[in-house]
Amino acid sequence: MSSATARFTPGSTAVRRDVHNGRVWSAQPYRTLADDGDVLELLYWPGLTSLGPTTWADAMRTGDHALRQSGLEDLAAGNWQLGPWAWEKTTLRSRFEAGVYFSVHTFQDAATGEPLRWYVNFELPYTRTPIGLDTFDLFVDLVVEPDLSSYRWKDVDEYQQGRRLGLIDDDLHLRVEAAREQALGLLQDRRGPFADTWPAWAPDPGWPNPQLPREAGDYEAGRAR
Repeated sequence: MSSATARFTPGSTAVRRDVHNGRVWSAQPYRTLADDGDVLELLYWPGLTSLGPTTWADAMRTGDHALRQSGLEDLAAGNWQLGPWAWEKTTLRSRFEAGVYFSVHTFQDAATGEPLRWYVNFELPYTRTPIGLDTFDLFVDLVVEPDLSSYRWKDVDEYQQGRRLGLIDDDLHLRVEAAREQALGLLQDRRGPFADTWPAWAPDPGWPNPQLPREAGDYEAGRAR
């Protein structure tokens, strides 16, 4: 079966990667919940080890916004190094739909199960690979209250920086604007991922953590059969 049509069985590992100009920017191992060939639902929880640019990991650890900004400059220049980092504190249930410029995630407190937020991550439509899916984060995000009562935009400044650095050209900007309207329409009409109640869940304590395959950080190797 080709990577274009391969589906991931429930319980299997699927790796989501951000790829820019043929290089891996990040890679996260998820456990597959469901995959119908169009919509892929994945699970993520504390303790899972991923790969990301070292400047981004340092920014997450220290809260230094300047490091996040320099990380985007590194991205535009094609100058970054990948390093491991471990997820903490929250569990995620993630929904990726083919052909759509965003994915939708629900965040819960890992210790209590308390719903924290819906999170719409704007990104390139995914491409399936033998190990998971490849996309590219488009910086701006939509954060929604668990009861869908209100929302706010996040990282608009990073999106504008991405525009200035040439990471978001005019054509892609128009696609992002259309995707923002699409996501807001789904939210306001309670359709698509927002049609149902909060999808509460918790990882089974007996589940082994999904692991990144050795080739996850190598773009060409991650696409080969």
